Amino acid sequence: MYVFENPVLQRELLVNLRTNRAFLLLAFYQLLLAGVVLLAWPTDERLDLTTNPPSAKKLVNIFFLGQYVIASLMAPSFAAGTITGEKERRTYEMLLASPLRPGAIVFGKMVASLTHLGMLILASLPIIVLCLPLGGVSLYEVLAAYLGLIVSVILFGAIGVFCSSYFSRTSSSLVVSYLLILPLVMGAVLFWWSLEGDGELRLKLAVLVIPAFVLSAVILMCSAAAGRMLYPPDVGSEGKDVIDLEKESEEAVGLVIQPDQFPDRLFAPPKKQELMADGTNPVYDKEMHSEIFSQGTLMLRLVIQISMLLAIPLMGVFLFWMMDKCAWFSVYVIVFNMLVGPVFLAGSMTSERERETLDLLLTTTLTPWQILWGKFVVGFRISAVLTGFLLWPLLLGTAMNTSFWTNWLAVVMMFAIVLVVCLVNAVVALTSSLFNKKTSIALLSTYIVLLLLYVAPPTAISLMQILDFAPGSIASAEWAGVTSPFSALFSIPLDANLKRNPDEDFANIGNWSIVAGYFVFSAALIAVTSAAMIARLRARRGLSE
Repeated sequence: MYVFENPVLQRELLVNLRTNRAFLLLAFYQLLLAGVVLLAWPTDERLDLTTNPPSAKKLVNIFFLGQYVIASLMAPSFAAGTITGEKERRTYEMLLASPLRPGAIVFGKMVASLTHLGMLILASLPIIVLCLPLGGVSLYEVLAAYLGLIVSVILFGAIGVFCSSYFSRTSSSLVVSYLLILPLVMGAVLFWWSLEGDGELRLKLAVLVIPAFVLSAVILMCSAAAGRMLYPPDVGSEGKDVIDLEKESEEAVGLVIQPDQFPDRLFAPPKKQELMADGTNPVYDKEMHSEIFSQGTLMLRLVIQISMLLAIPLMGVFLFWMMDKCAWFSVYVIVFNMLVGPVFLAGSMTSERERETLDLLLTTTLTPWQILWGKFVVGFRISAVLTGFLLWPLLLGTAMNTSFWTNWLAVVMMFAIVLVVCLVNAVVALTSSLFNKKTSIALLSTYIVLLLLYVAPPTAISLMQILDFAPGSIASAEWAGVTSPFSALFSIPLDANLKRNPDEDFANIGNWSIVAGYFVFSAALIAVTSAAMIARLRARRGLSE
């Protein structure tokens, strides 16, 4: 019932592994890892294989950490929609009415969602085997690293399934999964680097201690998901009923959102008591009062609590202790907006397609600009306010620490970069929603585009620096950082007041050209995508008429 005769597992495996996406993803994953190994391959004319060459050890570390980060980003995308997908397709009640036990359903969903990712990980073994003759790492360390990678993927998959059982939409489940996984990934990477000099201890922890804790967490989360399916509180409405926010606030544990009080009223609209005023954009009014909050505020409450819980220690570290690395706090704020911001806009147009109301919307007297403006303002308003909650620690930290007073221009640039990121993320998400047919595909497309724009340039530059590329090549590649707010943040000049040791030279000389280039590129991107969306809606309206 659980493995060999589990129809949920068999059906999900057939659907997931026979798609074109499965073969293309496997090919792309292997080519990416092979490219990293090829670029990082030692260029020494002669290697002494009797010792542990640092270049070979560096290669293995880059390979494992890169694969770990990629797998951690992919795991929620496979698992977070396992149960919410049934709710969105309106097959959830049929699944619960089957003779399958809830535990078998959860087990089948999780195993099927992670099988494809497990195949990707195992398929990379031949590549890492090529690195073993170079030395720097033993076979046991490789096996321990793969065990830790597989165990982590199982944990991340369980988190995705657990979140999927508590939400009605895949987008909400996905963003909460990412927020829960983010600190775990950061802790795992720090753990790997901190124990680099003690391979034996790292081996024991990775083989004996970590799997035990992970297995316990997986069992608890799967049991909770199965228990929720055994006594489902969300059967009958199919996600169509509008939840009463006042009643939900009375039953909520922890943070409570009150639309009639500040600052909640900035993003949570009060209950509508009167008719829509003349001249009001009906798209904006409808989205603000019914669309976003029709599923309740559980996702919003979790997002606020998790983000603030992480922001408090980061503020203490980067704004009062390691002040020369203050840009890292802005990096955290940007990563938060990357994960949360697209959720409120990636489904703005695809939801109209899924409800088959897009053609009806296009036949109204509203112009394409009014439609896009109404959709955009609502999603951007909520994501900007949630991101603004994390900017308060940055404002307070820089105001209370006198070392930042002489760096006021750098602080202003940090706020400006975060604001531009909010705009760009919202525009990219709205564009993806307009050019895709499903909300889940639009959300994943948004994440991919943002990763290519934001993460790829600084990652490539860091890799070139680690592998000792020519300074001219690195200087030329740095101009690709105009697409990335991370490169812009670390290019902001800081004076010597922020250095930790007065006897050390302050290395941050900054590069205002990269900062200015980022603002120019972002403005051009917003203009081009906005024009493309308007042209798309006009063309679609012509077809509808």
